[in-house]
Amino acid sequence: MYCKSCGSEYASSEAAVCTQCGVQKGSGAAYCQNCGKPAQSGAVVCVSCGASLGVGAVGGGAKSKLTAGLLGIFLGSFGIHNFYLGFKNKALTQVLVSGISHLIGIFTCGIGYAVTIFPILGMAVWGLIEGIMILTSKVEADADGNRLTD
Repeated sequence: MYCKSCGSEYASSEAAVCTQCGVQKGSGAAYCQNCGKPAQSGAVVCVSCGASLGVGAVGGGAKSKLTAGLLGIFLGSFGIHNFYLGFKNKALTQVLVSGISHLIGIFTCGIGYAVTIFPILGMAVWGLIEGIMILTSKVEADADGNRLTD
């Protein structure tokens, strides 16, 4: 992934700011975040690689911070907020752990919930914390680096 402000490649996918120009990840529109080539002014897709630039893109664009936060608080144990924001690996982890734990509880006529309640609660707390972090702007961008809207 490349900085949308200066076109430099990020040192890691978890970087919050560009080490070259110091601009926050997801900010800027001068370069493509996919290939690092200069973006044409007003373009919706990169002319070099065809990736969405996330600026006024139809069907793409920014996601709502309020929607993501509320999904995290109320459905976070199933990773719905992470699916919404594009963090597929985290979302799959949450849905698989919660889903398998629930299935064990159901197939053991509720007896299995004594053992599986801890992973279910863990996923619920994880989702609650991420929902609060999204609403308090600790998480400011989706998986593509697009800033969340208010």
